[in-house]
This record gives sequence, structure tokens and C-alpha cells, in this order.
Amino acid sequence: MASARSTQTLAAFAAVTTLFFAWGFITSLIDPLVAAVKGIFTLTDVQAQLATFAFFIAYGVISFPAATLVARLKSIPAILTALGMMIAGCLVMLVAANLAVFSLVLLGLFILASGITILQVAANPLAAALGDPKRSHFRLVLSQTFNSVGTFIGPMLGAELFLKGVEVKEGTAITEAVRAQALAGIDQAYFWICGLIAALALFFFLSRRVVSEAAPPPSVEAQGSLGALIADAFSSRWALFGGLAIFLYVGAEVAIGAQMAFFLNSDAVWGQSDALFALPLVDHVVARDGVVGLSLEQAGKATALYWGGAMVGRAIGSALLTVVPANRLLILFTAIAAGMCLYVFGVGGVNAGYVALAIGLFNSIMFPVIFTLTLERSTASEEATSGLLCTAIIGGAFVPVAVGWVAGMHGYSFAMIVPALCYVVLCLFAIAAGRAAPVRAGGAASVH
Repeated sequence: MASARSTQTLAAFAAVTTLFFAWGFITSLIDPLVAAVKGIFTLTDVQAQLATFAFFIAYGVISFPAATLVARLKSIPAILTALGMMIAGCLVMLVAANLAVFSLVLLGLFILASGITILQVAANPLAAALGDPKRSHFRLVLSQTFNSVGTFIGPMLGAELFLKGVEVKEGTAITEAVRAQALAGIDQAYFWICGLIAALALFFFLSRRVVSEAAPPPSVEAQGSLGALIADAFSSRWALFGGLAIFLYVGAEVAIGAQMAFFLNSDAVWGQSDALFALPLVDHVVARDGVVGLSLEQAGKATALYWGGAMVGRAIGSALLTVVPANRLLILFTAIAAGMCLYVFGVGGVNAGYVALAIGLFNSIMFPVIFTLTLERSTASEEATSGLLCTAIIGGAFVPVAVGWVAGMHGYSFAMIVPALCYVVLCLFAIAAGRAAPVRAGGAASVH
């Protein structure tokens, strides 16, 4: 009987992990999309970052309603609702690409992200709960590893479809033919994403019994009103501290990824250098074009290496978290990430390209570890805490705009001071977590 239950739980965990891949792939398409819309619609750095703003602002608007939805409908109906919203967002993106209207692009991204927000609220605590509480960090990091596979593939495919022939350096102009090709690439990408999401919806509908039976029931206190859920979340200092940490982490990670193509394409880094091709196997990610320096398309594809670092880091981190206390690993990784940002800010140059790409390796374990450390220490319900943490992903809307503003005034290398400060605060969060005792199951994973 115990063996059958264990098999059922494993199957449910595998089903939930497929969602992590899907939203990682879709989210990482924002990076080449930002570069594309800057050229297509002739935007400034700050205006181009409105694409990230429209996507991540959805977390601030939708997360608490999503937590209420998950508490009342349970996991599977909430997940199916989310996938339906994502399909609607893709359809708006198709209309936006065909009409070439930037405001519709922003609307489509907002609807798409609203669906992903519901998935985050439902799937993160679900992945952490499906199994032994002492291994919650391991399971969530493992699921995030599959999320990183999606984020690795997304920029390569997006750059191939969105950025062919597009250049945004001062003095360059985009032709109508290149503009039409980029819009057609956006149309093609979101058409196939729509099909992928529909397939996932069918898969979860067919798997609904397995996941529902394996999932823990929602807590009684989470089934009240939206106001009660928000009040519950704000009653916990650790939920608020964790929310700040998620805000800064997501903001830093997204800002670096969204600026990466512009940064690598700049003449101060690799715009006039082939240094990237000194890395082993990089030709499999970024094809040479016979011209010295990285084009915007090549730089967009190289952004996949940043997200690929997170993929490798999460695979390694999954193993490290079975032997290293989670808060200590978070202290180490945030300190290194802060130091790397300061190197790019203070030193710059060709070598700064390698350093910037490698930051992804140390971003790897941050989200799942911050999430689970907070869940363990929060005195609010898991649903309320999860809702607040997912609301805090709104950092991905505000920090990139701030970085774009700084980059517009002082350059892309100088703008790395903003994520550096974010990582310093995250290091302080990790130190504080090591001094605070967990209040619910799972704490042994981080303090042993």
C-alpha cells in the first residue's frame, strides 16, 4: 500500500514538473522579444523594458486572487484555468504580431503571465509538498531544473525567430523587410506555444485523478475571503521578508537576462570581438556569421548561456542541498553573484562578457530556496505565504525598468550596480534565515 502511494506521488510530481518547463520556456522568450520590439517599434531602452513590465506586473495583480482560486478549486481546476488564460494570451499575441501594434503585445504578455502566475501559486507549493517534507528543497530545485531547460531553449529559438537582421545600435535602421520578418517570427512562436499549452491542458485533464489524490488538501484558514488571505500573509514578518527577497531576486535575474543581448552586443564588450567563441561548444548555441563581433541576433542566442548556467546550477544544487544547509548555500551563491555584478560594473571590458553570463550559474538555487525557507518560517498559511511570494515576482516588472533607465544614462556595464545591490540584500536574508527557527515541517532540510 505504501509502495503504491509512493508511486502515485512520484507520478504526480512528474506531471507537475512539466509545468515548470513550459513556463520557463515562455518566460525566457521575453529576453529576445525585448530586443526585437526595440528595433521593430523604434523604442528607447526603458520603453523596450515595458515588455518585461507588462509580463511581470501580472504577478502583482493576480497572485492573491490566484491563491484564493487554488484554495477553493484545488490544484487541478486551478491549473486548467491557468492554461486556458495562457492560450488566450497567445491568441492576443498572434493578433498583435499581425497588426504590428505594441500595445497589443503588452496586453498579450499580461494575459499570458496571468495564467503563469496561477501556475506558480499552484505548482510551487505542490512540488514542495509531494513527498517527504525533509526533501522539499530538493524537489523544488529539481523541478526548477526542468524550468531552466525551458529557459535555456527559449532565448535560442526566440533570437532565431525574432532577431534575424535586427540591429538597435545608434545609427542603425531596421528595414521594412526585416521588420516584417521579425513580426512573422513572433507570430510563429506564439502559434506553436498555443499548441503546446493546449497539449499540456489535455495532459493534466487526463492526469487529474493522480495529481488530486497525491496532493495535500488546502489548509482550512486559506479558504476564507481574499482580504483574509492578504491579512494572513501580512501578519507574518517572515512572509514579508521572503516577499522582499523574491522581489529583488526575480528583479535582478530578469533585468540581467533582458539586458544581456544589448550588453553583449555593445562595442565595449563583444560587439567588436569574437571572444565568445573561445568558450567550448559555444558554436552549438551561437553560429558564426563570418563577421567579427556579435550581432544582436547572436547576442540574443548567447543569452541562452546565462539561463543555461541556471540549468546546470540547479542540477548541481539539487545534489548539494542533500548535504549542505540551504541557507548556507544561499549565502555563498548570493555573495558570489553580487561580486560578479560588481566586477562587470567596476572593471567591464571583454572579460565582463564571460562574468555576466556566469551569473546565471549562481542564480540557480535562489528562487526555490528563498521560497522554501520562507514557507518554513512563515506563521501565515502556506497558501497565503505562497500568494505573497508570487506577488513579489512583480520585481521582474520594476527592477528591469530601473536597470534600463540607468543603462540609458550610463551604459549597460554601469547598470549592473542595480542587481549587485539586490544580491547583497539576498545575502542578508540568507544569513537571517540561518538564525531563525522553522515553524513548520521541512525545516530540517535547511538547518541540519
